[in-house]
Amino acid sequence: MNGTDEKYWTLGGDLRVARMGFGAMRLPVSTLGGPANDRETGLAVLRRAVELGVDHIDTAAFYYHGDLSANDMIREALSPYPDGLVIATKVGPHKGPGDLAPTGQLETGELRAEVERNLRELGRDTLDLVYLRHGGLEPPGEESIAERFAVLAGLREEGIIRHLGVSHVSAAQLDEARAIAPVAAVQNWFDVTRPQDTAMLALCAREGIAYVPFFPLGGFGIPDDPRLKEIAGRHGATVPQILLAGLLALSPATLAIPGTGSLDHLEENVAATGVRLTDEDLAAIDEIAAGPDTP
Repeated sequence: MNGTDEKYWTLGGDLRVARMGFGAMRLPVSTLGGPANDRETGLAVLRRAVELGVDHIDTAAFYYHGDLSANDMIREALSPYPDGLVIATKVGPHKGPGDLAPTGQLETGELRAEVERNLRELGRDTLDLVYLRHGGLEPPGEESIAERFAVLAGLREEGIIRHLGVSHVSAAQLDEARAIAPVAAVQNWFDVTRPQDTAMLALCAREGIAYVPFFPLGGFGIPDDPRLKEIAGRHGATVPQILLAGLLALSPATLAIPGTGSLDHLEENVAATGVRLTDEDLAAIDEIAAGPDTP
């Protein structure tokens, strides 16, 4: 792991964003199957995020719980949108009104309608970045994504989408997408204690593609490792802050999008950009990642 102090990345060659962004998945509900969050608190979180310098928000139309929709909250809290705010969304998964989580994939012919749904809910004429989100939480497969990605490429040609991304993909699927249209970002499952996607990160860095991990804090609970707690103690920080600082230290191409419906957690996450890990810290995180339980 090599430390870096780079604070910004330029998506697609023309959208400059701070490397600490915000993920909107937890705005409607904090845990799968849990109670809906408070709408006013969510709106306050979004407004505070922008005040703290966040200019990259990651969302999706399927981020909703009951009557609470992340897209609707983003529009209400932030529209008219400030100059320089980049909103990324993703299409691909299918989620019905009664589903707690996506239960399948949209058909190729349904992707345009889903993009238009995001435009409508966000109150935008153009979407800054749209990912084709493929598959579920199992490891990426090798089936073709060409037909589905070509639909988004066509919408990019129409001017409805500015930049394209792919999510939950293998290197072969990324190559397949890049043969159709430029790819500005890859969003795969990754955190510093579960670095199974290191080769993809390296590929993105070489090719000038942003690497945007989902579940940057583990996804299903903060890793409980005494070595992480020791590092956090040395810096007067929390373990989540160490995980985020370690993520940003991996590569200038890495963009963090931790999500929360809590003002306190938002402040904590953004403050992680001020944590400067030492070579000793980074070596210890590497050891944790290389442990016997690493997939």
